[in-house]
Amino acid sequence: MDKTIEQLQRENEKLLDKQHFVEEALDYKVLMNHIPFLKSISELSNSAIMIFDLFRREHVYVSENISRLFDLDITKTIGNPGYLNERIHPDDLPGMYEAGLYFLSYAFSLTPEHHKDFKLVSEYRMLSNNDRYIRIIEQQICLEDDCFGNVWLALGIMDISPDQSVDALSRSRLIDTTNGNVYLFPPPDKEAMLTTREREILQLIARGLISKQIADKLYISVNTVNTHRQRILEKLQAENSVEAIKYAERLGLI
Repeated sequence: MDKTIEQLQRENEKLLDKQHFVEEALDYKVLMNHIPFLKSISELSNSAIMIFDLFRREHVYVSENISRLFDLDITKTIGNPGYLNERIHPDDLPGMYEAGLYFLSYAFSLTPEHHKDFKLVSEYRMLSNNDRYIRIIEQQICLEDDCFGNVWLALGIMDISPDQSVDALSRSRLIDTTNGNVYLFPPPDKEAMLTTREREILQLIARGLISKQIADKLYISVNTVNTHRQRILEKLQAENSVEAIKYAERLGLI
């Protein structure tokens, strides 16, 4: 059964609770130092820029051009985390929550030095003040960790999507900025991504077994094992087994 928005919101809060912030250790001068640069970027790129504070759980900075570009009330956008959700198309909101949950889970599973290696790119429909939906493309990336390695400030960059298919549902992709790999995120049907045999073989690869050992253990040929290995890499859009294992683990496939 599909989850309700209320269930997804509770999951989001529960996930955010896994990080333990010490308020006195958060240096908000770091945020203020970012703002002049972000203002310049928003003006030059004609994009709306936002900073979300995972401690306060609200936007703490929104560029002034968000009103002009997207007909959004800047006074409601800051300090009111529910305002943007109210503007997102109701058919897109569950998918946006799902993608956000996967992205947070993925980010929290990484060591701090890799928090900025990945970004989430989403397209969705947002209601403008003239009561019509426009398609938005948004990038989200970790901007700052706190001194304990918690993901603290997240950067969002919003643009009008070149694809204005207002009947299309939201979609999200995870981009590994270190190698350019792009993944559907979350997968449309993660349980169907790998067959039972492929998951079995990937689990054995994760345990350090080579193809010959896997073949002997499963009573199949080495060629069959290698064929499965190649299909696993193709399905997960991974360059090697290490990448495939990490991605599958974070999706709960193995």
